[in-house]
Amino acid sequence: MEKSNILLVEDDPSLGFITKDQLTEAGFDVKWCKDGKDGFEVFYKETFDICVLDVMLPKKDGFTLAKDIKAINPDIPIIFLTAKSQIDDKIKGFKTGGDDYLTKPFVIEELVARIDAILNRTQQKLAYPSSSKQSSFTIGQYQFNHKNLELIHPSKTKTLTKIEADLLRLLCIHQEQVLERDMALNIIWGKDDYFNGRSMDVFITKLRKYLKEDELISIINVHGVGFKLSTK
Repeated sequence: MEKSNILLVEDDPSLGFITKDQLTEAGFDVKWCKDGKDGFEVFYKETFDICVLDVMLPKKDGFTLAKDIKAINPDIPIIFLTAKSQIDDKIKGFKTGGDDYLTKPFVIEELVARIDAILNRTQQKLAYPSSSKQSSFTIGQYQFNHKNLELIHPSKTKTLTKIEADLLRLLCIHQEQVLERDMALNIIWGKDDYFNGRSMDVFITKLRKYLKEDELISIINVHGVGFKLSTK
């Protein structure tokens, strides 16, 4: 029987190590990331059956990470791990798309039982591995289909290159949020360096040109950080 793949994002080194080790012993393949930003990059590149996310994460908190993950694959189940037990936090977790919520400290047997229950419930629903990943986005007056490399405006259709489409998809996933430069470079170009950075700037300029028919759309340069796609 094929092992289920778990993305574990936990910044506490001791808890993360123990949880990964015990989940592996329980028969899962586990990828452990120590911050939300790294967790997003890994999820974008790889395929998982379920995500186990701490809420209080550096660089990108668990709720934001869950929202970004759901933009890539709306069907992926998520369990939140947190030291918080307030009802408002639990409600926020479920509204973000969480399937379950486990308060620290917890015993690994309970986490395994919750993972098994969710996977049993959702496995048939998941279009594993990639067909469930979101490929269509609305950007103001435009419809963008990443799979078909098409940017469609009522007046015309533009066929994008693979890099243009990949970059626009990342901007759409982070719409109204800042897409950090190094994250985009690592995901699309595989390396964050000066030359790739200059290349990305050229592609951003091209995307601005392609989206100019809608005056409410802008790709804002957040100096020293990255870019933000806004439709306001």
